Amino acid sequence: MPKKLKQTVADDVRTILYVSSKEKALESFEIFKRKWGKDIPSAVSCLEKSIDACLAFFDFPEEEWISLRTTNIIERLNKEFKRRTKPMEILAGESACYRLLAFISLKMELYWRSNPVGKVRKNLPFFQELAYEKFTQLS
Repeated sequence: MPKKLKQTVADDVRTILYVSSKEKALESFEIFKRKWGKDIPSAVSCLEKSIDACLAFFDFPEEEWISLRTTNIIERLNKEFKRRTKPMEILAGESACYRLLAFISLKMELYWRSNPVGKVRKNLPFFQELAYEKFTQLS
């Protein structure tokens, strides 16, 4: 998208993400489509394809939305990948690279489990069940 539109479009996207309900977010997205559909159709279609994923945080309790709608955790993981792999000039192969990235991911997960992000309450049954179902390896 053109640099001159970047800030305005970003503000409009924030309007979609920071409303009080999923219904209002979808209404804001329709307004966004009408406003920007002609100027930046590729950006509108990209957001349209992933709007359900972008608004998935609305399925969780409201006090967790702040933590769920941010990409800080993903960005931190990518930064850690880069920090660990950049000093290496070569790796012993593709599988060695995968093993290294898996190790880094597991180490970061252990850190996050001991230092929760946001207002996560450790004893909240909803999150214990979700963590067990989605993130526990059963082997």
